[in-house]
Amino acid sequence: MLTLGQVVGAGALGAAVTIGGFVVEGIVGAATPWVGLSTAAVTAGSGVMAQVLARVMARRGRRVGMQLGYGLAASGGLVACAGVQISSLVVFLCGLLLYGAGSATNLLARYAATDLAEPDQRSRAMGRILFAATFGAIFGPTLVGPAEALGQSVFGLEKYAGPWLLSSFFFVCAMVNVGVRLRPDPLAVWAEGSIAIVAARQVRVTDSLRVIATVSAARLALLTMVVAQAVMVGVMAMSPIEMKTHHHEMIIPFVVSAHMAGMFAFSPLVGRFADRFGRLVTMRNGALVLALAGCTGTVAGNVTLMFVSMFTVGLGWALVFIGASTLLVDTVTSGDRVQVQGAVDFVTAVSGGVAGVLCGFLLSWVGFPTLALGSAGLSLLILLGVSGQRRREQAAVEAG
Repeated sequence: MLTLGQVVGAGALGAAVTIGGFVVEGIVGAATPWVGLSTAAVTAGSGVMAQVLARVMARRGRRVGMQLGYGLAASGGLVACAGVQISSLVVFLCGLLLYGAGSATNLLARYAATDLAEPDQRSRAMGRILFAATFGAIFGPTLVGPAEALGQSVFGLEKYAGPWLLSSFFFVCAMVNVGVRLRPDPLAVWAEGSIAIVAARQVRVTDSLRVIATVSAARLALLTMVVAQAVMVGVMAMSPIEMKTHHHEMIIPFVVSAHMAGMFAFSPLVGRFADRFGRLVTMRNGALVLALAGCTGTVAGNVTLMFVSMFTVGLGWALVFIGASTLLVDTVTSGDRVQVQGAVDFVTAVSGGVAGVLCGFLLSWVGFPTLALGSAGLSLLILLGVSGQRRREQAAVEAG
């Protein structure tokens, strides 16, 4: 049910992220520092839509919210395709804002997987759902070339317009799949009829953040997801641009596929690890892997090391996200949890969008090696946060 939607949704997102920066360069000009705008628009749209979809899910359940998300993403793909065709950056970015609903929906699906899971099985359930995205995420970028050729030969589109059209088709398939197969609605079963009560409370982002601020574990979960998203987006968005300057454009889709494999392929193992050894250990290891990825990425001209760097940054992200997301589910158990989850994804997506824009300028100012090394240093913030939480938990045990 959820898994097929993850496959096609991740395929659409993987195909699009490969060429977003190239579209901006084609419209604005080569070597523009604004190359990160495409990633920023998708992530900003993902953040806004996470809030919208969380409210819809709180009112009407997971199924309706996910259908809406995939439908908006399909519309965004069509608008983005039109923007490429008429060389309008404004139209293209508006399309990407809607397109971000697809990313938000795929991420919210990881929470849907935990609705009916036992507490000691939540990470595994989340890992299985994210694993389903592996197939679409790996093969999605490799479809960029055929989609470009199909768009040009059959529809007479510009080179980079075809992949957005194909992505829209993928999202429509995901929308139909969720509507037909996600029955019964997992959130409705979990709530046991309480959805109407939750819907009556209009919980704002600020209210959700106050809920998070009252619990140290929830604060840590938010911090680690924000940092991991910023590191992942910054390195991922700039790597294709950097590789293009080294004349490696033909293998960029395969490097992006390796990155997506790192994000999703080992999710079941990551989930089992998190359930067995704990959320904090998983998050700590994820931070170490992210730091390794940043150090490896300093040699951008080496194709082999770029494969390694992009794969490890994806794996580090998976470790942090599964560990932190499950920690959040463990911590926030009230009726507001759906909207709290949406608020976390909103803040996380915004951080990724800001990182996407800033990294475009950093790439122009200091170069990719320094950018990658800076991402490694940023990952160390997660280690500090995890160490602080472990000390607080130990002190609580000793006091109790």
